[in-house]
Amino acid sequence: MARTWFITGSSRGFGREWATAALERGDRVAATARNADSLKDLVQVYGDRVLPLTLDVTDRSAVLAALARADEHFGRLDVIVNNAGYGQFGMIEEISEQEARAQFETNVFGALWVTQGSLPYLRKAGGGNIIQVSSIGGISAFANIGIYNASKWALEGFSQALAQEVALFGIKVTLVEPGGFSTDWGGSSAQHATQLDTYEKVRAQAAEARSKRVAEPGDPAATGAVILKIVDAEEPPLRVFFGKAPLAIATADYESRLAEWREGQALAIEAQG
Repeated sequence: MARTWFITGSSRGFGREWATAALERGDRVAATARNADSLKDLVQVYGDRVLPLTLDVTDRSAVLAALARADEHFGRLDVIVNNAGYGQFGMIEEISEQEARAQFETNVFGALWVTQGSLPYLRKAGGGNIIQVSSIGGISAFANIGIYNASKWALEGFSQALAQEVALFGIKVTLVEPGGFSTDWGGSSAQHATQLDTYEKVRAQAAEARSKRVAEPGDPAATGAVILKIVDAEEPPLRVFFGKAPLAIATADYESRLAEWREGQALAIEAQG
Protein backbone atom coordinates (compact mmCIF):
# COMPACT_ATOMS: atom_id res chain seq x y z
CA MET A 1 0.00 0.00 0.00
CA ALA A 2 1.25 3.47 -0.88
CA ARG A 3 2.26 5.56 2.10
CA THR A 4 1.41 9.19 2.70
CA TRP A 5 4.24 11.44 3.85
CA PHE A 6 4.18 14.85 5.54
CA ILE A 7 7.57 16.51 5.04
CA THR A 8 8.63 19.90 6.36
CA GLY A 9 11.35 21.86 4.58
CA SER A 10 10.64 20.21 1.21
CA SER A 11 11.99 22.96 -1.00
CA ARG A 12 15.61 21.74 -0.95
CA GLY A 13 18.17 19.52 0.72
CA PHE A 14 17.10 16.30 2.39
CA GLY A 15 13.44 17.27 2.36
CA ARG A 16 13.40 17.59 -1.43
CA GLU A 17 15.39 14.40 -1.97
CA TRP A 18 13.15 12.36 0.32
CA ALA A 19 9.95 13.76 -1.16
CA THR A 20 11.20 12.83 -4.62
CA ALA A 21 12.23 9.34 -3.51
CA ALA A 22 8.80 8.71 -1.99
CA LEU A 23 6.98 10.03 -5.04
CA GLU A 24 9.15 8.06 -7.45
CA ARG A 25 8.02 4.80 -5.91
CA GLY A 26 4.35 5.77 -5.94
CA ASP A 27 3.83 7.23 -2.46
CA ARG A 28 1.98 10.47 -1.78
CA VAL A 29 3.53 13.54 -0.19
CA ALA A 30 2.21 16.59 1.62
CA ALA A 31 5.23 18.78 0.94
CA THR A 32 5.63 21.93 3.01
CA ALA A 33 7.87 24.95 2.61
CA ARG A 34 7.85 28.56 3.69
CA ASN A 35 6.95 29.37 0.08
CA ALA A 36 4.86 26.74 -1.69
CA ASP A 37 5.86 28.21 -5.06
CA SER A 38 9.18 26.40 -4.60
CA LEU A 39 7.25 23.11 -4.86
CA LYS A 40 5.60 23.76 -8.24
CA ASP A 41 8.07 21.55 -10.10
CA LEU A 42 7.12 18.58 -7.92
CA VAL A 43 3.45 19.12 -8.77
CA GLN A 44 4.27 19.38 -12.48
CA VAL A 45 6.02 16.01 -12.42
CA TYR A 46 3.93 14.04 -9.91
CA GLY A 47 0.53 15.70 -10.17
CA ASP A 48 -2.09 15.11 -7.51
CA ARG A 49 0.16 12.80 -5.51
CA VAL A 50 1.76 16.02 -4.21
CA LEU A 51 -0.03 18.43 -1.91
CA PRO A 52 2.06 21.64 -1.71
CA LEU A 53 1.55 23.57 1.50
CA THR A 54 2.98 26.88 2.67
CA LEU A 55 4.07 26.43 6.26
CA ASP A 56 6.15 28.19 8.88
CA VAL A 57 6.71 25.48 11.49
CA THR A 58 7.11 28.04 14.26
CA ASP A 59 3.38 28.82 13.93
CA ARG A 60 1.71 26.05 15.94
CA SER A 61 -1.81 26.78 14.70
CA ALA A 62 -0.57 26.75 11.10
CA VAL A 63 1.15 23.40 11.72
CA LEU A 64 -2.07 21.86 13.06
CA ALA A 65 -4.03 23.25 10.12
CA ALA A 66 -1.51 21.87 7.60
CA LEU A 67 -1.64 18.40 9.16
CA ALA A 68 -5.43 18.45 9.13
CA ARG A 69 -5.43 19.58 5.49
CA ALA A 70 -3.03 16.79 4.51
CA ASP A 71 -5.06 14.12 6.31
CA GLU A 72 -8.29 15.41 4.79
CA HIS A 73 -6.76 15.50 1.30
CA PHE A 74 -5.11 12.06 1.33
CA GLY A 75 -7.23 10.28 3.94
CA ARG A 76 -4.31 9.25 6.14
CA LEU A 77 -0.77 10.09 7.25
CA ASP A 78 1.91 7.42 7.60
CA VAL A 79 5.34 9.08 7.63
CA ILE A 80 6.15 12.39 9.30
CA VAL A 81 9.49 14.02 8.50
CA ASN A 82 10.70 16.95 10.59
CA ASN A 83 13.31 18.35 8.24
CA ALA A 84 12.74 22.11 8.54
CA GLY A 85 15.62 23.78 10.32
CA TYR A 86 18.73 25.87 9.88
CA GLY A 87 22.20 26.38 11.27
CA GLN A 88 23.05 29.32 13.54
CA PHE A 89 26.74 30.19 13.60
CA GLY A 90 28.35 32.12 16.42
CA MET A 91 30.28 31.67 19.65
CA ILE A 92 28.04 31.33 22.69
CA GLU A 93 28.97 34.83 23.90
CA GLU A 94 28.09 36.25 20.48
CA ILE A 95 24.58 34.80 20.22
CA SER A 96 21.82 37.35 20.81
CA GLU A 97 18.62 36.55 22.65
CA GLN A 98 16.68 36.88 19.40
CA GLU A 99 19.03 34.50 17.58
CA ALA A 100 18.89 31.91 20.37
CA ARG A 101 15.11 32.02 20.58
CA ALA A 102 14.71 31.86 16.79
CA GLN A 103 16.99 28.81 16.61
CA PHE A 104 14.90 26.97 19.17
CA GLU A 105 11.59 28.14 17.70
CA THR A 106 12.42 26.41 14.42
CA ASN A 107 14.69 23.49 15.31
CA VAL A 108 12.98 22.44 18.55
CA PHE A 109 9.50 23.91 18.86
CA GLY A 110 8.75 23.56 15.15
CA ALA A 111 9.58 19.87 15.31
CA LEU A 112 7.63 19.55 18.56
CA TRP A 113 4.48 21.10 17.10
CA VAL A 114 4.60 18.83 14.05
CA THR A 115 5.29 15.78 16.21
CA GLN A 116 2.47 16.51 18.67
CA GLY A 117 0.02 17.39 15.93
CA SER A 118 0.77 14.29 13.87
CA LEU A 119 0.29 11.69 16.61
CA PRO A 120 -3.54 11.48 16.46
CA TYR A 121 -3.35 10.88 12.70
CA LEU A 122 -0.68 8.19 13.05
CA ARG A 123 -2.69 6.44 15.74
CA LYS A 124 -5.74 6.60 13.49
CA ALA A 125 -3.69 4.98 10.72
CA GLY A 126 -2.62 2.21 13.09
CA GLY A 127 1.03 3.24 13.27
CA GLY A 128 3.69 4.91 11.18
CA ASN A 129 7.07 6.60 11.28
CA ILE A 130 8.37 9.88 12.64
CA ILE A 131 11.70 10.89 11.14
CA GLN A 132 13.53 13.60 13.08
CA VAL A 133 16.39 15.23 11.22
CA SER A 134 19.09 15.75 13.82
CA SER A 135 22.83 15.96 13.17
CA ILE A 136 26.19 14.65 14.33
CA GLY A 137 25.94 17.98 16.15
CA GLY A 138 22.99 16.49 18.03
CA ILE A 139 25.22 14.10 19.95
CA SER A 140 28.49 16.03 19.90
CA ALA A 141 29.23 19.76 20.05
CA PHE A 142 31.56 22.07 18.17
CA ALA A 143 32.84 25.60 18.65
CA ASN A 144 30.95 28.31 16.76
CA ILE A 145 27.68 26.35 16.45
CA GLY A 146 26.92 25.80 20.13
CA ILE A 147 23.36 27.12 20.04
CA TYR A 148 22.66 24.89 17.02
CA ASN A 149 24.09 21.96 18.97
CA ALA A 150 21.82 22.86 21.89
CA SER A 151 18.74 22.81 19.65
CA LYS A 152 19.59 19.40 18.20
CA TRP A 153 20.43 17.96 21.65
CA ALA A 154 16.95 19.06 22.71
CA LEU A 155 15.43 17.36 19.67
CA GLU A 156 17.35 14.18 20.52
CA GLY A 157 16.13 14.25 24.11
CA PHE A 158 12.42 14.61 23.48
CA SER A 159 12.55 12.17 20.55
CA GLN A 160 14.16 9.41 22.62
CA ALA A 161 11.44 9.83 25.23
CA LEU A 162 8.79 9.98 22.50
CA ALA A 163 9.94 6.65 21.06
CA GLN A 164 9.18 4.99 24.41
CA GLU A 165 5.81 6.71 24.71
CA VAL A 166 4.41 5.77 21.29
CA ALA A 167 5.85 2.28 20.72
CA LEU A 168 2.63 0.56 21.87
CA PHE A 169 0.74 2.40 19.11
CA GLY A 170 3.00 1.00 16.39
CA ILE A 171 4.67 4.37 15.86
CA LYS A 172 8.42 4.25 15.19
CA VAL A 173 10.76 7.18 15.82
CA THR A 174 14.10 7.57 14.05
CA LEU A 175 16.68 10.31 14.58
CA VAL A 176 18.72 10.81 11.41
CA GLU A 177 22.15 12.22 12.30
CA PRO A 178 23.96 13.42 9.18
CA GLY A 179 27.56 14.50 8.96
CA GLY A 180 28.61 17.01 6.30
CA PHE A 181 26.54 16.88 3.11
CA SER A 182 26.42 19.02 -0.01
CA THR A 183 23.28 20.84 1.07
CA ASP A 184 22.75 24.53 1.75
CA TRP A 185 22.97 24.06 5.53
CA GLY A 186 26.07 26.25 5.87
CA GLY A 187 25.18 28.52 2.95
CA SER A 188 22.33 30.93 2.30
CA SER A 189 20.01 29.25 4.81
CA ALA A 190 22.48 29.70 7.70
CA GLN A 191 22.44 32.61 10.13
CA HIS A 192 25.56 34.29 11.53
CA ALA A 193 25.90 36.18 14.79
CA THR A 194 27.77 39.49 15.01
CA GLN A 195 31.39 38.53 15.59
CA LEU A 196 33.58 39.63 18.49
CA ASP A 197 37.25 40.19 17.68
CA THR A 198 38.13 38.32 20.88
CA TYR A 199 37.24 35.04 19.17
CA GLU A 200 39.19 35.46 15.92
CA LYS A 201 41.69 32.71 16.77
CA VAL A 202 39.02 30.36 18.07
CA ARG A 203 36.92 31.00 14.96
CA ALA A 204 39.84 30.14 12.69
CA GLN A 205 40.46 26.92 14.61
CA ALA A 206 36.77 26.03 14.44
CA ALA A 207 36.68 26.65 10.68
CA GLU A 208 39.73 24.45 10.17
CA ALA A 209 38.22 21.67 12.28
CA ARG A 210 34.94 21.88 10.38
CA SER A 211 36.73 21.69 7.01
CA LYS A 212 38.31 18.43 8.16
CA ARG A 213 34.97 17.02 9.34
CA VAL A 214 33.36 17.73 5.97
CA ALA A 215 36.42 17.09 3.79
CA GLU A 216 34.35 14.56 1.84
CA PRO A 217 30.76 15.86 1.87
CA GLY A 218 28.02 13.32 1.27
CA ASP A 219 25.67 13.33 -1.70
CA PRO A 220 22.11 14.22 -0.62
CA ALA A 221 20.69 12.31 -3.59
CA ALA A 222 22.08 9.07 -2.18
CA THR A 223 20.00 9.45 1.00
CA GLY A 224 16.63 8.99 -0.72
CA ALA A 225 16.96 5.22 -1.10
CA VAL A 226 18.23 4.96 2.47
CA ILE A 227 15.31 6.83 4.02
CA LEU A 228 12.94 4.47 2.19
CA LYS A 229 14.74 1.48 3.71
CA ILE A 230 14.34 3.02 7.16
CA VAL A 231 10.58 3.60 6.91
CA ASP A 232 10.11 0.16 5.34
CA ALA A 233 12.02 -1.63 8.11
CA GLU A 234 10.02 -3.70 10.58
CA GLU A 235 12.21 -2.34 13.37
CA PRO A 236 13.83 0.90 12.21
CA PRO A 237 16.70 2.28 14.31
CA LEU A 238 16.14 4.96 16.91
CA ARG A 239 19.35 6.61 15.71
CA VAL A 240 21.20 6.33 12.42
CA PHE A 241 24.18 8.24 11.05
CA PHE A 242 24.21 9.49 7.48
CA GLY A 243 27.71 9.75 6.02
CA LYS A 244 31.09 8.19 6.76
CA ALA A 245 32.46 10.69 9.27
CA PRO A 246 29.98 10.65 12.21
CA LEU A 247 30.86 7.22 13.62
CA ALA A 248 34.49 8.16 14.27
CA ILE A 249 33.45 11.49 15.82
CA ALA A 250 30.91 9.80 18.07
CA THR A 251 33.27 7.01 19.06
CA ALA A 252 35.99 9.42 20.17
CA ASP A 253 33.49 11.64 21.96
CA TYR A 254 31.73 8.85 23.85
CA GLU A 255 34.94 7.04 24.79
CA SER A 256 36.19 10.34 26.25
CA ARG A 257 32.95 10.82 28.19
CA LEU A 258 32.98 7.30 29.60
CA ALA A 259 36.60 7.66 30.67
CA GLU A 260 35.87 10.96 32.39
CA TRP A 261 32.79 9.59 34.15
CA ARG A 262 34.69 6.53 35.35
CA GLU A 263 37.54 8.70 36.60
CA GLY A 264 35.06 10.81 38.53
CA GLN A 265 33.15 7.87 40.01
CA ALA A 266 34.73 8.36 43.44
CA LEU A 267 33.30 11.87 43.50
CA ALA A 268 29.95 10.53 42.30
CA ILE A 269 29.81 8.04 45.17
CA GLU A 270 30.86 10.69 47.69
CA ALA A 271 28.07 12.93 46.42
CA GLN A 272 25.56 10.13 46.97
CA GLY A 273 25.82 10.69 50.72
